[in-house]
Order: sequence, then C-alpha cells, then structure tokens
Amino acid sequence: MAYVITCGDEGVQVNQGTRFSFVGSGFKLEGFDEAVAILKKIVGEPMCIAACEENDWTKKQLDVSTWEQTNASAQQHVEALADKLDLTYIKMIPFTDPKELGGEIKAHMVRPKGIHVANKICFTIGGGEDVYNLGQFQISADWVAQADDALVKKVLDPQIAFYETLGGGKKLEVIVQESDAFGEEVAAANRDKLTSLGYL
Repeated sequence: MAYVITCGDEGVQVNQGTRFSFVGSGFKLEGFDEAVAILKKIVGEPMCIAACEENDWTKKQLDVSTWEQTNASAQQHVEALADKLDLTYIKMIPFTDPKELGGEIKAHMVRPKGIHVANKICFTIGGGEDVYNLGQFQISADWVAQADDALVKKVLDPQIAFYETLGGGKKLEVIVQESDAFGEEVAAANRDKLTSLGYL
C-alpha cells in the first residue's frame, strides 16, 4: 500500500494510494513533525508527501497575492519538509485528470477552482482516507491515541479553525471515517482520544 500525506483541502482526490491529511501538507503546522513520526511508526513503511494547487493555508502563511506564487512556493516548502522528515516528495496535485505523481500515487484536484464547497470536517481514525467525499475537509487523526493531549490539540486546533474560516466562519459538523487498515483497536483508541478531548 502506498501512503501519501496531502492537504486536507476537500478538492484533493487520491485515486491510487492512501491519504493522510494535514492542512497545507503540514507546512508551518506546529507539531506536524511529531505527528508524522508517530504515523511512520504505525505505518511501518515509507510514506510520500505531496503539495496541492491553490492551497489557501500556504497562501495565508506566506502572505502572497497570487495562486502562481502560492503554487511555486508550496512545491519548494513541501519538498523541504520531505527532506527534513525523510519522506518522498511526489510533486504537486494538479487541477487535471488523475495524474501519476510518483511513489505509486495517482491524484488530482476535483473541486471548482477558487471555490470551497465542503460543509463538514472529517477525521480519519483507522488508517487514512477510505472513501473520498467532496463535501468535507479532512484531518488525519490516525495517530492521536499515541500522542499526549497537548500535541493533539496543537496539531488539530489550528486545522479546525482554518477550515471553519474557509467554510464561511461558522462551526462545521465533525464526522469520522473509520478505515480498518490499522485494525479495530487502533481506530477505537483514536476515537476515544478525540471524544475525551471534546472533538466528537
């Protein structure tokens, strides 16, 4: 199985491979390196990372004005993250037909350009994305049971807050997607951690 870290933008569709989602593919997300270290232990095999076109988080973090600048910078910064965290960088996910990106990953962007249509936040808790849904921003919580509460909040809270701004500034419904890839015990432990911290 090929595993790839991407942004949780609702437009990211991974057609071949399993997706773990962190806003901006982890760029300038505090605690991302620690979350990835936990995920790598759980997965037990190499993981890839990809940037995606029209990334609102990256645009905000860099304070740039155009998507061209954002796209160019996102590639550079996510590739640097890959080097730092010993991940394989596999290019940028484009607004095209599904495209081979490398590392056995095939993906593309499917939301309309310049528009966000998601009205929910989905936590994956059992082994990454199982079913794609254009109506939800996605956040990987497949690792949270093995992290302390402070790290979980440090990683999850900024992502939720940002997706709520993209969703029109209102509180978004939160749901979970429970793949069985990591086993029922892992999924249950992640769900329990999210519940105990008030996310569910």
